[in-house]
Amino acid sequence: MIIFKTLRYKNFLSTGDSFTQIDLNKSRSTLIVGQNGAGKSTLLDALSFALFGKAHRNINKAQMINSINNKACVVEVEFSALGSEYKVMRGLKPTKFEIYRDGTLVNQDSHNKEYQKVLEQNILKLNHKSFHQIVVLGSSSFVPFMQLPAQHRREVIEDLLDINVFSKMNGILKERNSLLKEKFRSNLADIENLEYKLSTQKKYVDRLSSVSKDAKKEKMLEIARLEDAINNVRLGMTSVDRSFLEDLTTKHNDIADKITEIKKYDHQFGVKQKELNKEITFYEDNSTCPTCSQSIDEELKQEKTQRASKQWDGLEEGRQVAAGKLKGLTERLESVTEESNQLREQMSDFDKRQVTIDGYQRQITTIQESINKMDGDQATIETEQETLTKLTSDRSELLESKAELAEQAAYSSVITELLKDTGIKTKIVKEYLPVINQLTNKYLQILDFFVSFHLDDTFKETIRSRHRDAFSYDSFSEGEKQRIDLALLFTWRMVAKMKNSVATNLLILDETFDSSLDVEGVDCLTRILDTLGDDTSVFVISHKGELLDEKFDEKIEFVKKKNFSTIL
Repeated sequence: MIIFKTLRYKNFLSTGDSFTQIDLNKSRSTLIVGQNGAGKSTLLDALSFALFGKAHRNINKAQMINSINNKACVVEVEFSALGSEYKVMRGLKPTKFEIYRDGTLVNQDSHNKEYQKVLEQNILKLNHKSFHQIVVLGSSSFVPFMQLPAQHRREVIEDLLDINVFSKMNGILKERNSLLKEKFRSNLADIENLEYKLSTQKKYVDRLSSVSKDAKKEKMLEIARLEDAINNVRLGMTSVDRSFLEDLTTKHNDIADKITEIKKYDHQFGVKQKELNKEITFYEDNSTCPTCSQSIDEELKQEKTQRASKQWDGLEEGRQVAAGKLKGLTERLESVTEESNQLREQMSDFDKRQVTIDGYQRQITTIQESINKMDGDQATIETEQETLTKLTSDRSELLESKAELAEQAAYSSVITELLKDTGIKTKIVKEYLPVINQLTNKYLQILDFFVSFHLDDTFKETIRSRHRDAFSYDSFSEGEKQRIDLALLFTWRMVAKMKNSVATNLLILDETFDSSLDVEGVDCLTRILDTLGDDTSVFVISHKGELLDEKFDEKIEFVKKKNFSTIL
């Protein structure tokens, strides 16, 4: 049960810079009076602002700050709940929102909205709508239960019955289901993407393997063909000693030099013979010297002729000897030349064959390098095969994940059905509806309004009169509607007290006695208030102080002094 103890506020609406303090648990009944605008209803707005961050009436935050001081707006409320003492402080200019439990500030790490959730869900166990259905009944900006739409009626009753946890669970489940659907879609997309990768990778590995094997086989056959060609070229191929050709060349050059020298001497001998022939012919044909015209002695002629002939014969003999040597040398030169030519032909054939072999060897080397690259590519194939194996494993994991997600979705579907408004909550509400209807009719009778009130599980009302005609809430007069609102207010308080988790000591009636209730209705309402237990503190805001003074234990009067509201 929540026991509200103290409410303090300053620079809030029409109050000044000094705190206005109201003890909320001092008396069973307190009458609050004052002229219009004196600040009677300010305590409602202050209490609502402290607990929920918004006023009871339709007032925005900028309007809550006292327009004269325009700063240091502070509201504090103290209460006990859940076995602890709490103090909530909220302010404007500067902005402040603090919750203290047993004198210690509650963790403020979270955002303000989350901090508010801590207050509403974990401490008060009430939201703004539910709080005002249990604590407040008035005409100013108050929406009675019967004027709320069906969904808001449901929220109020769920708070009262403490079953809004199922709505929270349903909200959490919706978020989880949304994430689950996203995961499922992502999983399917991943599987589809992986299937494509797997298919492409398999084709790639198969193509690599096939191409590599066939190409390697063809290249090995080409190497074998080239090796056969090399062997064929090597048949009849004789190695040549190239130094022997050098020797033959040297020998050829020596013989040629000798032949040249002999021909030189032979030529010189021939020239000399021609000179001797001229000399012999001169002496044979001439008896007188053509130069000096002297006669030539026969004995001299004979001597000259014999000597010239003897020299000529010597030269001829030399030439014959030289001709013999020249013939021998020429034959030897021809032999050496022929031998050199044969050797050159052998060398040329050897070189041609070697060039062919070298060409084949280069082709073999190129092909072997290609094969070696293929062997390197085999490592690539193995790597790609490992990638294929990894993709296959990933696919299996994704399929397992898909099965798990499908199983989770099936469980979530069942839980969702249970947490729907038509599920567990409806069953609980149906258990309490007879009690709610019974209590409402009980309070309607106390208020001298003899109708049969019935609320169904869709929170739609049926109200029957004495003649059993069915009516709705809007069919009645304002005074009759107020009796229904009062009956429901006390019903909600009784249900809250039964559930205890949302029960509270505080009840505030804002100008309820001043509105549509007739004298009989006022008396009936007073009787109900008298039946409330000692643990209830009732505050009645009214203009009819002179008529109600004797009916209340305490009285608070608000007045305006120098444009500021204060307690007289």
